[in-house]
Amino acid sequence: MKTRCLWCVKSQLEMDYHDTEWGVPLHDDKKFFEFLVLDAAQAGLSWATVLKKREGYREAFDNYNYEKIANYNETKIQELLQNEKIIRNKLKINSAVYNAQAFLKVQKEFGSFDAYVWRFVDGKPVVNGVKTLGEIQATSKESDAMSKDMKKRGFKFVGSTICYAFMQASGLVNDHTTDCFRFPEVQKL
Repeated sequence: MKTRCLWCVKSQLEMDYHDTEWGVPLHDDKKFFEFLVLDAAQAGLSWATVLKKREGYREAFDNYNYEKIANYNETKIQELLQNEKIIRNKLKINSAVYNAQAFLKVQKEFGSFDAYVWRFVDGKPVVNGVKTLGEIQATSKESDAMSKDMKKRGFKFVGSTICYAFMQASGLVNDHTTDCFRFPEVQKL
């Protein structure tokens, strides 16, 4: 039996996400945007809640086509507020639109969101080497800097805690516990 970080043992959905995605270094702008939307949606909720609605988000948000989302109007937002397959919070839904607009500006300035976001960790994942879940921090100096810069650029729902969760999800930080089978696997990627 494989040893996993304890947070993921609550459901098969969480285990599958942990075993295949969490902490894997990303370099795909569309996937980065998906994690921005999902991490914003998670604010105040459990990750399990968001994972259960992940497919609904893909469908509702045009498969994370940020160019399309940047142009969503009030009619589309009202439609999303009625969609039971997603978290129906107007601020969170609006943040996806604002973030798509800011995302496009960042891409234009830096060539890609990937080039922009990896600057916060000097181009390589931060490996914290935590032994227990209690050692995992909620923020870092890197997430503080990312949050401050993203807010300045017009992003919403990008406080330091959300930025840190985004960094963990997209592999900018490897916070698998050192006894987890994914810790060394992710380090090799």
